[in-house]
Amino acid sequence: KMVTDLLPAKNGEEYTMQFLLEVVDILTNYVRKTFDRSTKVLDFHHPHQLLEGMEGFSLELCDQPESLEQILVDCRDTLKYGVRTGHPRFFNQLSSGLDIIGLAGEWLTSTANTNMFTYEIAPVFVLMEQLTLKKMREIIGWPNGEGDGIFSPGGAISNMYSVMVARYKHYPEVKIKGMTAAPRLVLFTSEHSHYSIKKASAVLGFGTENLILLRTDERGRVIPADLENKVIDAKQKVIGGSVPCSRATTSPTVYGAFDPINEIADICEKYSMWLHVDGAWGGGLLMSRKHRHKLNGIERANSVTWNPHKMMGVPLQCSAILVREKGLLQGCNSMCAGYLFQPDKQYDVTYDTGDKAIQCGRHVDIFKFWLMWKSKGTIGFEKHIDRCLELSEYLYHKIKNREGYEMVAPKIKAMMMECGTTMVGYQPQGDKVNFFRMVISNPAVTRSDIDFLIDEIERLGQDL
Repeated sequence: KMVTDLLPAKNGEEYTMQFLLEVVDILTNYVRKTFDRSTKVLDFHHPHQLLEGMEGFSLELCDQPESLEQILVDCRDTLKYGVRTGHPRFFNQLSSGLDIIGLAGEWLTSTANTNMFTYEIAPVFVLMEQLTLKKMREIIGWPNGEGDGIFSPGGAISNMYSVMVARYKHYPEVKIKGMTAAPRLVLFTSEHSHYSIKKASAVLGFGTENLILLRTDERGRVIPADLENKVIDAKQKVIGGSVPCSRATTSPTVYGAFDPINEIADICEKYSMWLHVDGAWGGGLLMSRKHRHKLNGIERANSVTWNPHKMMGVPLQCSAILVREKGLLQGCNSMCAGYLFQPDKQYDVTYDTGDKAIQCGRHVDIFKFWLMWKSKGTIGFEKHIDRCLELSEYLYHKIKNREGYEMVAPKIKAMMMECGTTMVGYQPQGDKVNFFRMVISNPAVTRSDIDFLIDEIERLGQDL
């Protein structure tokens, strides 16, 4: 059978149901294997091998249509040669795990195939987004959940929104006249902050030379005194003696450190600076009564990035930018496109959120998150966060009390990829050598998986 036999073809219902059931069978088999610890995390092949083609599977596009049987093979093999990011022994990225409710939500989202720019075409999803964002603002600690927000294509874009809104707040005329309408604008961020801050400074016309890096202590936390010294220095160097639009970023870094938000907020208020908290990874701790103290002071931020697709285990992508002052997102980004945002619609057009975004087309990221929240409750997310932190502490003590842990990360990582038994990322930091960056966000992970990882690193290292 061919694709032309499927709906909307006449009498195509039977073939469509049969095809979709076979796809579901492929997916459920994949899900089952993902949670099976006896299966590999990945079946590694080099790029040239996949490009040359595997048996029955080719990445090349052809002019003539292929059979549905081949399409099913392609579906199966695409999963076969990929990485099982939901596997309990996958620790490579900040986003991992495979939540079944979230997966169901993503299936339904794709089936609805709509866009988030107006209430007119996505009424339920738009309301879900607004209610969920308000709940997140309440959890941050903003009075009555007031403020604004939007789901974006990832933490990097959420961080970029914060820079845009900060600039608009201080110099709204830049939107029309460009950067010449403002004096020199400076961004301050941790030397360990995510590279998206540097990218935002380049993309938005600040220039990377106007991104000032702040020193950190031995735990990777920003030193507040260094921020104040550099603010004073920057003000003296700028014509007129001021830094009109500054930005401090606090975030869990490569080390998993939490910057002292309250001390940074004091400095930001003293010098009328915008404070953005990059909680892409660590924002999930706000769901835990036991651990949210690590983010004390976050309620003083002007904006917050929070990625539920990381520590909270929501399927990719799901990232929110939350802004304390209502109206700034709209004012900063609105272009009033007449063919989308007509003011004379039959419903309250304040529910048309598309003009707040820098995109036009915007994927529905809210439904899987909303559905997971309904299924777990706030208490379920709290238990998940507490469990992840407990496992992190277990790993810390396990390694601290173990001898012989001075190994060469890149070589072990290469062997790990070839074996496919587990997967963890590595990187250098500052003047330190390469080290493994351990991430736990998958609810399927147990202490036995931590033990396996440690033993496997040791086993692979013995052959070096």
